Amino acid sequence: MGQDDLMSTAEDVADQFLRVTKQYLPHLARLCLISTFLEDGIRMWFQWNEQRDYIEATWGCGYFLATCFVLLNLLGQLGGCVLILSRNFVQYACFGLFGIIALQTIAYSILWDLKFLMRNLALGGGLLLLLAESRSEGKSMFAGVPTMRESSPKQYMQLGGRVLLVLMFMTLLHFDASFFSILQNMVGTALIVLVAIGFKTKLAALTLVVWLLAINVYFNAFWTVPAYKPMHDFLKYDFFQTTSVIGGLLLVVALGPGGVSMDEKKKEW
Repeated sequence: MGQDDLMSTAEDVADQFLRVTKQYLPHLARLCLISTFLEDGIRMWFQWNEQRDYIEATWGCGYFLATCFVLLNLLGQLGGCVLILSRNFVQYACFGLFGIIALQTIAYSILWDLKFLMRNLALGGGLLLLLAESRSEGKSMFAGVPTMRESSPKQYMQLGGRVLLVLMFMTLLHFDASFFSILQNMVGTALIVLVAIGFKTKLAALTLVVWLLAINVYFNAFWTVPAYKPMHDFLKYDFFQTTSVIGGLLLVVALGPGGVSMDEKKKEW
């Protein structure tokens, strides 16, 4: 079997998977994508005192403002997640979660930590994809009305979402000399670049989903570490961040790459 035959077979398998799962895939993608916000909102509830005391001590803002910060994080994240999953006021929910990301970036001094900053930007990329999806749902209501080509804002939101997902993947790279780490970096980087430029997008994104899912369950198994150990929280954070990127990739699979991509340009050529 030649290389072209192998690629064609892989694309056929991916298309078959999409046909079988097309009704459920967007819902699963949204749930995975917002899982970081869900987990963080729930953590705010269970660690209310610790979070409030941290903000009060770090910023010297007083008990009342620190409590308001934690409450805003809790309600903003859980409320935004409920709206997105129920498909109500999705755009407002996304803008609210953008605000939460910006607020946490400043409050927890993430701005000066490149790795965490890139992860927050990647979450923003996932929200851009949710915004693009909500715009396409709005357009489908007017399916019979003649329109111009796909609106530029949606195209560039999809492009921006894909590119920002690359940032998250870069934080997952392992810079050690073991064979598996080198293989993992090479394979993953090749796939995420294909997703970013929009070439063989659905196949590359689906393959990367399987790859990241296996790595996430194996390396970030926080449930195997006792809750009182600091490593438990670190692994849990990595687990849900990676799950959010998996959700973003699944949304790319469900939505397609958009107009600003090599896949779409090939149709014009």
